[in-house]
Amino acid sequence: MLRVGLCQVTSGENPAGNIELIREQVARAAAEGARVVVFPEAAMARFGVSLKPLAEPLDGPWAKAVAGIATEHDVLVVAGMFTPADDGRVRNTLLITGLGEHRGYDKIHLYDAFGFRESDTVAPGEEVVTLDVDGVTLGFATCYDIRFPELFRRLGDHGASAIVVPTSWGAGEGKREQWEVLVRARALDSGCWVLGCGQADPAATGTTVNPKAPTGIGYSIAADGFGKVHAQLGPGPEIVVVDVDPAVTDKARAATGALANRRLG
Repeated sequence: MLRVGLCQVTSGENPAGNIELIREQVARAAAEGARVVVFPEAAMARFGVSLKPLAEPLDGPWAKAVAGIATEHDVLVVAGMFTPADDGRVRNTLLITGLGEHRGYDKIHLYDAFGFRESDTVAPGEEVVTLDVDGVTLGFATCYDIRFPELFRRLGDHGASAIVVPTSWGAGEGKREQWEVLVRARALDSGCWVLGCGQADPAATGTTVNPKAPTGIGYSIAADGFGKVHAQLGPGPEIVVVDVDPAVTDKARAATGALANRRLG
């Protein structure tokens, strides 16, 4: 069993201020026994601001500060940040740090959809990432990745029992419903737990943001490999702690044959 805290927050524009938000939320989640503490995509700085001036490498001061918080509380922290790309763009990176690890996952599928073009400023990643924590293998994906079942099946093939999905979901008609369906569908596709941790809806706290940017709707959700929802939050800032049982993943895969019975791909 692995206890995972999902910290649904509204990130600000200032990376230093967001470090303090992470510090506070990690302490809260760790106090509830979380071994892994997850923050949304763009936890370093929310979308709707210029990203290139904010981007730092994984050995830069922002990531090191998060690493220090993870070490202080003896947890693994997952948080969305932006790192420099070789072509002048940035990469949309999940910082994965603590428990002797310090690495990143670069978002593979970029949000060129619903009138937004992430690829104008963000370069895509190429590598899938998994990590073992206390005998449970975690996979990682980011936001728009959740529309692509192949990635989740591939993470399942790599041994993931649970897939962490930080997100900053774009608002709009039907978008909450799509998010909820996609989390459960990817869980069924892969047999994995899917732990979706979103940016809170800024409107829930009266926060003014760029209305054209995908700055979050909340509704973080945790579903197991049978598609059963174990926890879901509302639109505002909140923490939920979920106990992830890898035995449920094994049972789901055996029952549905979702990976074993594939004939294409």
